[in-house]
Amino acid sequence: MNPDKKKYLIVLAGPTASGKTETAIKLAKALGTEIISADSRQIYKEMTIGTAVPSSEELTAVKHHMIQHVSIKQNYDVARYEQEVLLLLDELFAKYDHVVLSGGTGLYLDAVCKGLDNIPETSPEIRASVQNFLKDKGLTALQDEVKTKDPEYYAQVDKNNPRRLQRALEVIWQTGQTFSFYRKQKPFPRSFEIIRTAIETERQLLHNRINLRVESMVNNGLVEEARKLYPNKNLNALNTVGYKELFEYFEGKTTLNEALEQIKTNTRQYAKRQLTWFRKNNEYKWFKKDDLQALLTYVKIILDAG
Repeated sequence: MNPDKKKYLIVLAGPTASGKTETAIKLAKALGTEIISADSRQIYKEMTIGTAVPSSEELTAVKHHMIQHVSIKQNYDVARYEQEVLLLLDELFAKYDHVVLSGGTGLYLDAVCKGLDNIPETSPEIRASVQNFLKDKGLTALQDEVKTKDPEYYAQVDKNNPRRLQRALEVIWQTGQTFSFYRKQKPFPRSFEIIRTAIETERQLLHNRINLRVESMVNNGLVEEARKLYPNKNLNALNTVGYKELFEYFEGKTTLNEALEQIKTNTRQYAKRQLTWFRKNNEYKWFKKDDLQALLTYVKIILDAG
């Protein structure tokens, strides 16, 4: 580690099941550094199988941070994640000239790289009005309202996450401006340089990988894990693909096979939204999962130039 050299945060993004974990480990090993996870669900201690937490062998191969360090019962959001990672980076950059940040949660990655948007707070009255709107008219009506008022944000948001849709509508009703308007603020300055890379996978291959991953999760005990978590089903952390579908099975609303097929479908849709998020940012340089050498060469050229 050279104290006079620039510090670099190497971002490795990509959709779920694209091979980020494997690639990030190879990249970190080659560069002699550690990995910070940017996955909004792998942070929870109680969720292992359904969130595809790296295996014990993978966690041993390279030191990982921000994995399974809070409980599902704790309030945790992107603002806290940003604060914790920036403090962690101060420590890691005292040891390394570069660190790998890898994950598929675009909001978490952007929070670390450029800071959170200065989105206005909303009044309790507005929040209650939006809550009542959802309660009275349902999720579809909430989706339609956000789609009509802010189509740009609607194209990017997780449409099955009512809290994010509610937040957008609260801001719209409070300010008269779109949620997208407030998300276009200037980035906060960082004390490190950022190299953005991402893994691209041919669509059908990605879908096949997703299907195989779901089947592997089931074989490894996903149903049993979900059953243990079912008493906490109303917690925000568990409004997650892989669990919420099984909760409906436990309640007799679907069969097990239907639930598993729905997990595959919802995961494919989630991967599509992730790709939309990453592709809107032209700073990402895309690489095939199996082309580690090209990725390494690209990163090393920038590091050597710094």
